[in-house]
Amino acid sequence: MKKLVVSTGAGISAESGLSTYRDAGGLWDNYPVMQVASADGFRRDPALIHRFYNERREQLVNCKPNAAHYGLKELEKNFDVRIITQNVDDLHERAGSSYVLHLHGELMKVRSMTHPERVYDVRDVTGGGLETSLDTRDRYGDPVRPHIVFFQESVPNFAPAAELAEEADIFVVIGTSLVVYPAASLISYVRRGVPIYYIDPHPADTGNLPVTIIREKATTGVQKLAEMLLDGK
Repeated sequence: MKKLVVSTGAGISAESGLSTYRDAGGLWDNYPVMQVASADGFRRDPALIHRFYNERREQLVNCKPNAAHYGLKELEKNFDVRIITQNVDDLHERAGSSYVLHLHGELMKVRSMTHPERVYDVRDVTGGGLETSLDTRDRYGDPVRPHIVFFQESVPNFAPAAELAEEADIFVVIGTSLVVYPAASLISYVRRGVPIYYIDPHPADTGNLPVTIIREKATTGVQKLAEMLLDGK
């Protein structure tokens, strides 16, 4: 079974109603990015960071996976599908995808500030709620923070993501502007001759890379991708 590696960005979740960060009217238009999503911002005002991600969780639980998420799950019938996502939401998991690697963390999780290897579902440290604060503690009494990779922090999962890109028999990019690094560089790890597909209504310039562009939103684009891949089997 061919290994189908899919790199997803904000565009796949936008159709579920989640605010994107970089588009016009996105979150960064309403919140200064370095205040709410940077290591320096967390040091300066951790209470603001907690409130910001509390709001994001509240939005997320009211959203559902869309046809693009379910379409990728459906492709598991014919391919070994591995998803690398820049998104911090859990919509791929809720759609049933078997393998999801999060590059930038997970919104529904928190981690200990003194033992970062201790990662928890947010509900396990809040008694079932979605909100954390400066007073939230884990089972050991340690303060917690959002399990998010802030700007100015390293991306721990990039190495396994690059390895997946190198192993791909087919590589797909969905709903990303290809400007956020190091995630945008994953396409350069794909072996020469491996088919690359890029689904986005406004695709970025891919230079001289041999990329098949599907100029569609994620929901219709994944459907077209499936038709193209299955016709080629």
